[in-house]
Amino acid sequence: MIDIQDLTFNYPDGRCALEQINMQIKPGEKVALIGPNGAGKSTLLLHFNGILQGKGRVKINDLEISKKNLPSIRSLIGMVFQNPDDQLFSLTVAEDVAFGPACQGVEKELIEEKIQNALHAVQLEGYEERNPYHLSGGEKKRASIATVLSMSPEYLVLDEPTSGLDPRSRRELIALLRSLPQTLILATHDLAMVEELADRVIVLKNGRIVADGKKENILSDEKLLFENDLL
Repeated sequence: MIDIQDLTFNYPDGRCALEQINMQIKPGEKVALIGPNGAGKSTLLLHFNGILQGKGRVKINDLEISKKNLPSIRSLIGMVFQNPDDQLFSLTVAEDVAFGPACQGVEKELIEEKIQNALHAVQLEGYEERNPYHLSGGEKKRASIATVLSMSPEYLVLDEPTSGLDPRSRRELIALLRSLPQTLILATHDLAMVEELADRVIVLKNGRIVADGKKENILSDEKLLFENDLL
């Protein structure tokens, strides 16, 4: 379980990005974080694996965010950034997918198996020697997901996963995410994707949670969506 209690985070300039966030995410949930630009969605995601650390408590599977626990926590949380170019940095797709398991100390003979399993999961078999910078936008997104799947995370966290994708790539990505077994947490403006993927929706505005409930209840509340700049 992800357990967040009284989380508050201020940027160095003093701006409050998150204020008194309380939430729990249980194994197997598909959770969408929605809200206007500047609501705190991406900032919240970066607390899940300790990239940012505010005041309050963040626990992943009973492990509190701390320097000692970060390696274990980062093996549990698969973080996929909005821009794939922030995640893909090697000369080949295989090297990028192998990087995480290698850092985890996985034996060499098992790394190749993890590469193949991850690429199969995202339907990029045969892309091992391709240069990531020469892939299409949709292929880059899938390669980014493969880099975290290779580490066998329990939680998959994605920031604006459909941003910049054409309609076909978007459909393919949604189908891929629907097929994965991990607990899914995504921050997005794409309400149509939320309708297809999520079972729970959390609305953020000005760094605070203003609504948290079943997808059907949140997405049918036009007044709530309008007041929070989502319509």
